[in-house]
Amino acid sequence: MLRIGKLTDYATVVMAELAEHPGECWSASQVAEATRLELPTVAKVLKTLARSGLIDSVRGVNGGYRLQESADSVSVAAIIRAMEGPIALTECGLEPGLCSREHDCNLKGNWQRIGETVEQALEAMTLADLAAPRDPGLRLVTRTAPTIGESGK
Repeated sequence: MLRIGKLTDYATVVMAELAEHPGECWSASQVAEATRLELPTVAKVLKTLARSGLIDSVRGVNGGYRLQESADSVSVAAIIRAMEGPIALTECGLEPGLCSREHDCNLKGNWQRIGETVEQALEAMTLADLAAPRDPGLRLVTRTAPTIGESGK
């Protein structure tokens, strides 16, 4: 199963909350209360997002955290990269030499292709898309491969 970590999941929740209040500075405790997440977790997520440049950390009496860009300018891929690092489904997708079986593997190119497709989909989806209520009429269009025996025509 492919899965993002809990902190990355929480980061999307935090970012979506900040996106609902563009330009406003929110303290970590305000974000924690609004999202119903634990304050230490929210503080950790906010610091990581600020280090990555996705949110601004403003000091002072009226300080806090706010999105650096509009929600429709932030890709889901950027949030995942900020929290998890480079996006790759397999070790060989990160950089050469990480997998001990790399020299014997004939699947590497295809796993990299799959990883690139997943990353492109994450790049195409914005924070605004993620935060919007899901339209039940909207469906992901997928291409199906022909079954064995079909000519594909």
